[in-house]
Amino acid sequence: MSQRTLPQLRRISQILFLSLFLFLLFRTEFRGSFSGARGDIRLSYPVNIFLEADPLAAITNVLSTGTLYKGLLWSLVIIIPTLFLGRFFCGWICPLGTLNHFFGGWRSEHKRGPERLARNRYKPWQALKYYILIAVLVAALLGSDIAGIFDPISLLVRSLGLSVLPGLNLALNAVFDALYRTRVGGLRLLADALHLLFSQILLSFKQPHFRQGFFLGLLFLAILVLNLRITRFWCRALCPLGALLGVLSRWSILGIEKRSSHCDECQHCLLDCQGGDDPIPGAQWRKAECHLCFNCVGDCAESGIKFTFFPATPTTIEVADLKRRKAIASVAAGAAVLPLLRATPGLALARDERLIRPPGSLDEEHFLERCIRCGECMKVCPNNALHPTLSEAGVEGLWTPVLVPRIGYCEPSCVLCSQVCPTGAIWEITSVEKGWAAGSRDAPKPIQIGTAFYDRGRCLPWAMATECIVCEEWCPTSPKAIYLRPAEVFDAEGRPKQVRQPYVDPVRCVGCGACEFVCPVLDRPAVYVTSIGESRSKTNQVILKKPRRIAS
Repeated sequence: MSQRTLPQLRRISQILFLSLFLFLLFRTEFRGSFSGARGDIRLSYPVNIFLEADPLAAITNVLSTGTLYKGLLWSLVIIIPTLFLGRFFCGWICPLGTLNHFFGGWRSEHKRGPERLARNRYKPWQALKYYILIAVLVAALLGSDIAGIFDPISLLVRSLGLSVLPGLNLALNAVFDALYRTRVGGLRLLADALHLLFSQILLSFKQPHFRQGFFLGLLFLAILVLNLRITRFWCRALCPLGALLGVLSRWSILGIEKRSSHCDECQHCLLDCQGGDDPIPGAQWRKAECHLCFNCVGDCAESGIKFTFFPATPTTIEVADLKRRKAIASVAAGAAVLPLLRATPGLALARDERLIRPPGSLDEEHFLERCIRCGECMKVCPNNALHPTLSEAGVEGLWTPVLVPRIGYCEPSCVLCSQVCPTGAIWEITSVEKGWAAGSRDAPKPIQIGTAFYDRGRCLPWAMATECIVCEEWCPTSPKAIYLRPAEVFDAEGRPKQVRQPYVDPVRCVGCGACEFVCPVLDRPAVYVTSIGESRSKTNQVILKKPRRIAS
């Protein structure tokens, strides 16, 4: 097989892996019903396989926790070949790299030759990603996995799942509604056909809404737009996963062999270079920057360069070009970021009362050691209850999941968020261990994520002499955590009236948020859930257990 066919094979690989990534992202959703279900509901596909195969997520997980969560062993599928082949993941598999490649390649067609050549040469700012990698690895070693903010797989899942796809879903439904409102029968039939098609492959079961969706989408758009200026800017300058793979490629046995006798210095090999690794003769080839896109050998008409195993490498730079002072500064930044982030009340007793984590979450310190902010738990939540944090968990907890009961409540028998979490920040639990669903009384104690409280000044039976039992009807625990007591109240004319007033039993309440979700007081609910009483914390409790007395 001629090496000129390698770019075509690489394009096929990119399309297949991007399609697989999008398919799994679309399937990160439960479309059935929990009523009458026996056992745990599970998704039909391994939707988090790209995250589990992420070497950066695996290494930071090991550094921050001292262990490797089970699914992350898949990262060896990427790490081991990289040691022999180089950064094949960046050029052939990475879905974000493929999108950057597409946008950068589209723009490159409109650039003049000299301009394209100049922009595809190696630039010193490409070393920035290695300094970012150093900082996030040091932070992970000290106990904070902030690498997920920059990790390309987490970034893409978070951006598409929480912003792009919900927006696309809303736009498509608006188009279908417009077609249905027309009086043209053919358009209505077309709408029916398209809706049936898209509902199977693209549309969500119900329209999701996410906090910060616009901001996340704007950041993602900015990353793509930067490719119009510099080809694969994110991959060249900012991606810590690419930097990690570049370091691992130091020992790869596959490389470029330049044959000056076959070169007529046309510089076509540089026109479509994706990594900015200087494949041209007369310059030193930078192995750590090469994405193995093979555009250089595909564009070379004279076969002046080729990829081969154990190449002669007199003009190859094996390692990244790092400056000692900047590397030391990166270490210092990674070491300083944790105490600076945790000097805020995020992990103190005065932390945000509305920081309600999903059931199965580890205590806050260990949760932040593991969470990579990928958004899988938020995407899969059937009630749209989980959202990315902004300030609730402090700066360190940016974009980690938080339950927002006013938008959605935690389904009693659902444990999907624990199934899709790739790092164990949400420990995998069963519905029996969760202990909320009917038939799960065998659980030693239900998992509690918070406690409900009443604002009696806003509650209809308490403040307005109006009967309302919606919260009690929706309370899913058995026996119910919300109970009613009859009381005599007086209306505006002073006439006595019998109503049932609600109370919360904090021992039975699990903090699911169903009561807050359905409260008819729309602007600010009369019943609300806070994180106090959560099972994952020994100190954030509303009722402290009395210590057992030891018999003398």
